[in-house]
Amino acid sequence: MQSLLDPAVLFFALGAFAGLVRSNLEMPAAISKFLSIYLLTALGLKGGFALAASGFTTSVASSLGLAVLLAVVVPLVGYALLRRVLSGFNAAAVAATYGSVSAVTFVTATQYLESQSISYGGYMAAAMALMESPAILLAVMLANALRQRQAVPAAHAAPVMAVSPSGTAALAGPGGLGAAGPTPAGKGGPALSVGKILRESFTDGTQLLLLGAMLIGLVTGEAGKAAMQPFSGDLFKGMLCLFLLDMGLSAARNLPAVRKQSPWLLAYAVWGPLVHASVAVSLAWLAQVPAGDAVLLMVLAASASYIAVPAVVRYAIPEADPSLYVSLSLGVTFPLNILLGIPLYTQVVLQLWGG
Repeated sequence: MQSLLDPAVLFFALGAFAGLVRSNLEMPAAISKFLSIYLLTALGLKGGFALAASGFTTSVASSLGLAVLLAVVVPLVGYALLRRVLSGFNAAAVAATYGSVSAVTFVTATQYLESQSISYGGYMAAAMALMESPAILLAVMLANALRQRQAVPAAHAAPVMAVSPSGTAALAGPGGLGAAGPTPAGKGGPALSVGKILRESFTDGTQLLLLGAMLIGLVTGEAGKAAMQPFSGDLFKGMLCLFLLDMGLSAARNLPAVRKQSPWLLAYAVWGPLVHASVAVSLAWLAQVPAGDAVLLMVLAASASYIAVPAVVRYAIPEADPSLYVSLSLGVTFPLNILLGIPLYTQVVLQLWGG
């Protein structure tokens, strides 16, 4: 119950309430973008300062290695579950969304750990960055495989006789005169190369800013930390509260789209993240990573992207329905993680680690 009284969580609840009662409260788009840039910059700096203090140890390597492993395992587990109730393209898109991460959920979790005096590695910001792209790559590869599978039967379909408006008869369809044949993308979607996806992922503004700020923190070390304390330390909590106010508004306004989803998908939006978090805590326990890092690995595995991945998937997998992956991640999973998930994952780790 104490976790629900955190100012950041209460600001999220305030935003959700304002959205539900259809208040005219809103955050200007420019302010929302500024808050995103600030949080990523401050998070990267804090991670770099922490990594400069600790050095690259076996504990750091274990946590980052588990992050990469989870980035591959979680979307595959999600796809296997979702394929039972969704088409292949929709399952791949939703799996990519849930296989990637939410920076805001991660930032909120770090603040919660600090309020509970639980230490964690600042390098976990790098773990978050590492976990964003693999899910997108896997989803695009799955979608391309589905397109190839669909193209084979179409290529062997029997040609049919078509008559033009002028009365001329000709063979049409696969193998016929003037037949264009099946497009590799099924419904016209682009078959993106892995190289292009990788390039776009690592040159994406959020990734570049986060990793760049972390590098600056790593290079400047303790002197940089002291100089930037008013920016990356003192202001951080207040800025997070404002951003969560905006996210509460967005989550509430997304509820009408959530109500249109099937019960099976709503169940996945609630229980799927718990399954992913269970995989994360099992691997973290086997690797014996520090308790704070284990909590953050659970949070990352249980979170879902609602900005970066949907933007890429909308272009890379146009066959998928955007209302599915956006409404589930923002309208269901994000609020549950903020309000209940983070304290739940923390308690699970404390019980298992004996904290």
